Amino acid sequence: MNYSIIRYILGQVLRTEGLLLLLPCLVAVYYQESVGWYFLLTAAICISLGTCIAWRKPKSTIFYLKEGCIATSLSWIFLSVFGCLPFWFSGEIPSFTNALFETISGFTTTGASILENVEALSRSALFWRSFTHWIGGMGVLVFLLAIIPLSGGSNINLMRAESPGPSVGKLVPKMRSTAQILYGIYIGLTLIEIILLYLNHMPLFDAVTTSMGTAGTGGFGIKADSMASYSVTLQWIVTIFMILFGVNFNAYYFLLFRQFRKAFSMEEVRGYFLIILASVIMIAINIRGMTKGIWDALTQSAFQVASIITTTGYATTDFDQWPQASKTILVMLMFIGACAGSTGGGIKVSRFIISIRTVIAELRSYIHPKVISSIKMEDKPVEQDVIRATNVYFVTFLLLFSASVFAVSLEGHDLITNFTAVAATINNIGPGLAKVGPVMNFNFFNPFSKYILMFDMLAGRLELFPLLILLHPTIWRDVVTYCRRMRKLSKNKQ
Repeated sequence: MNYSIIRYILGQVLRTEGLLLLLPCLVAVYYQESVGWYFLLTAAICISLGTCIAWRKPKSTIFYLKEGCIATSLSWIFLSVFGCLPFWFSGEIPSFTNALFETISGFTTTGASILENVEALSRSALFWRSFTHWIGGMGVLVFLLAIIPLSGGSNINLMRAESPGPSVGKLVPKMRSTAQILYGIYIGLTLIEIILLYLNHMPLFDAVTTSMGTAGTGGFGIKADSMASYSVTLQWIVTIFMILFGVNFNAYYFLLFRQFRKAFSMEEVRGYFLIILASVIMIAINIRGMTKGIWDALTQSAFQVASIITTTGYATTDFDQWPQASKTILVMLMFIGACAGSTGGGIKVSRFIISIRTVIAELRSYIHPKVISSIKMEDKPVEQDVIRATNVYFVTFLLLFSASVFAVSLEGHDLITNFTAVAATINNIGPGLAKVGPVMNFNFFNPFSKYILMFDMLAGRLELFPLLILLHPTIWRDVVTYCRRMRKLSKNKQ
């Protein structure tokens, strides 16, 4: 295993986080908040430690999927641990466990909160809280790939470990150029949303933090009622952009370069919009009697469907009070999620399409045993490796989900709370139902349950396997062997 490249990547991640922590310092200066010193202290710690770790460049920058998964998982853990320090140091979130929960929820774009009064936080803390969504939405390692050259073409293994979806490919021959294109699209869409919100009379600070939460499909609100107090126009702007950020970014690349046929032939994107349209109509009809009219029903339905399927987690109403049929649709959308290659979470629409077609092909083989049929998407055969990976993902997801629900249930809360709490965290959504509904929070869970849910948030954001590989005995044996070798070399030098 190439330990030197893992060390180097972790150092670069810490230095990058240190530089990013300077932004809430500027917010503190603008709003004259003393809490900015804690962000500056944490930034100094991250930059200093990151520089020490990444001081010596690795002799070989070539690494494989194993190193990519380990580097990615450790990077997200480091990001979260150091990113929570300003909340903890300042006392705005006195408990380290709660501060870590809030930060992991931010970086993984989950949006589940332990805060009972979010408006009590300083502007600096609110900005950093929303900014973690924006960082985690596209992925900090994708950002590093855009600015740090890694030779040998092996940097696609970092992209594979961090990017959501059953398969990851290049938009252009160079992976670094692909990362730059993706971030260019990401930044462009974010700026457009900020401008539109601001032009429609949303305060600039609100527009920036809301757009970062929308772009990362995270959903941390800066108000106690999330988005309910904003105008209908602003709610519709956020609705549209939540849906846009849930689209596979490859589609935007095709549109930018006038490859319209490729953009509109993406079956996953078409399926994604079809699911949204059907869900909005069904829920709007179901809740019409609880609203002020059909337009209000459509507004509430569209916002919550967009928020849940893209795993953003913003809310304009307490949908826990909706009829059972509407809540059932929302729970189903929690698992479906957005498109692969987007900033959204969930299992992904493409995996469901592949699984449904796999079932159909299996049924066909029962009826016509001698017929060989291939599974296709966009008129191209789906590789067997992708089908196998999709099936394994579903099985692993089910096992982890079941184990998490059982672990959380030991605390004694009702089944709906436990089930939707795990569903909301492993799918990176935020709100669930019952005690974790849109007007509630996760603070009532004990520390054990919170760490289970934190693990679920990280596992869901990293598509399960990059995090689970850290628990594999072989990895630990390799680490022990490496440490013994380093100790032996150190003794020989002495």
